[in-house]
Amino acid sequence: MNRPNTLTYLEALFAVIVWGASFIATKVALRDISPIAIVWLRFAMGVVILGVAVVVRKQFALLDRREWCYFALLGFLGITFHQWLQSNGLQTSEAGTTAWIVSTTPVFMALLGWFVLKERLGWTKTVGILLAFAGVLLVVSKGDFASVSVGRFGAPGDVLILISAVNWAVFSVLSRRGLKSHPASLMMFYVMALGWVFTSLLFFAKSSPGEIGQLTFNGWLGIAFLGIFCSGLAYIAWYDALQALSAAQTGVFLYIEPLVAVVVAFFILDEAVTTASLIGGGIIILGVWLVNRK
Repeated sequence: MNRPNTLTYLEALFAVIVWGASFIATKVALRDISPIAIVWLRFAMGVVILGVAVVVRKQFALLDRREWCYFALLGFLGITFHQWLQSNGLQTSEAGTTAWIVSTTPVFMALLGWFVLKERLGWTKTVGILLAFAGVLLVVSKGDFASVSVGRFGAPGDVLILISAVNWAVFSVLSRRGLKSHPASLMMFYVMALGWVFTSLLFFAKSSPGEIGQLTFNGWLGIAFLGIFCSGLAYIAWYDALQALSAAQTGVFLYIEPLVAVVVAFFILDEAVTTASLIGGGIIILGVWLVNRK
């Protein structure tokens, strides 16, 4: 692990700020075009940027033929399915609420480790899991727990966002094998490229390139931000930071992401910052911290 410096911390901060704002950029682009068109355009840009990065850094290498199915699965789960869930969910889910729900991913990773890998949870992690779920219920119900008890889970899109958090946990667990034998940026390039191929099949089956002509100036700004910054530069900066920072140090930065989303959504989308959202978000962060605590 390289020794961290000021640039390392700035790269980690840049990545989480960009990812926090990604939910707002998606909402802006959704005003013009369909969710699948957004995903297709976004990752077309991201693949190019990551491809250039791995070539410039001399990390490019061809996959072994036995690895293609494994990487195809990661591409489908981590790009095609994951982004389909989030972009469709954001049609009705607020950007701030989405960010809070997505921040529970480490909780689902801990549950997967317990259920699949038989890893021990212990009381601290168990309490953390319960707190995180209580925080999610508070956020999506906006303080009205009765609305959840009668069968509603916030906005319709909130369910898709929760599924995306579970899906990303599955993707993260499955990615561990590949990260042992490939540089993170090279692995993400192949995952993104294969995911974009699957997305292309879905895009041309359900839409057409003509839809892109519906993008307004603001829509293009949202797409450019998602493609260049969120799917390209942020991944490069984050993986640079991971080489020098410990898991605990990077985890602290991830707690900033939902806060960024709430603030940006307030200024760009006029989403209200409610007491229930702030308290629920705080409970989620506390729960996730307990789950990650050694």
